[in-house]
Amino acid sequence: MQLRNSPSRYGVVSVVLHWGVALAVFGLFGLGLWMVGLDYYSPWRKAGPDLHKSIGLVLLAVMLLRVVWRFISPPPPAPANHGALTRLAAKLGHLALYIGLFAVMIAGYLISTADGVGIPVFGLFEVPALVSDLPDQADLAGAIHLWLAWGLVIFASLHALAALKHHFIDRDATLTRMLGRKA
Repeated sequence: MQLRNSPSRYGVVSVVLHWGVALAVFGLFGLGLWMVGLDYYSPWRKAGPDLHKSIGLVLLAVMLLRVVWRFISPPPPAPANHGALTRLAAKLGHLALYIGLFAVMIAGYLISTADGVGIPVFGLFEVPALVSDLPDQADLAGAIHLWLAWGLVIFASLHALAALKHHFIDRDATLTRMLGRKA
């Protein structure tokens, strides 16, 4: 499989970025739901959020790389059997996923830096707290983060269902291309 995208399929970089982001999003969602239920005496009470924040910040870097990669290696054009409405829905859906991902990560950053302390990333380095003096920052960003995370996971699930519909009902190459196979 080639590194870059071609007119008939996605390259290995796009495939790895796509599926890695999907795995991270659903993993972070599960971790987030689990960690908010931890009690004060749980040994994971600090480790869970620290892991969630570290993975979230790595995901932010990966998403920035993914945006740059889309300019370096544009995605293949939509399959010929996709009508204008399907193409528009795909473009708007992908845009919504990208915006949702960045928005949920920014909200998470604002929760974590509300007290003016930076965020350690796996104990290797710290991302500084650049914004920390907004009124009710942690509570407001927390509510936004929660609702955006639910919206993102629901929308990503619909995205997956649409890919399965294209594969099994329409029998087109939408899904196989994202698996790195030729259309």
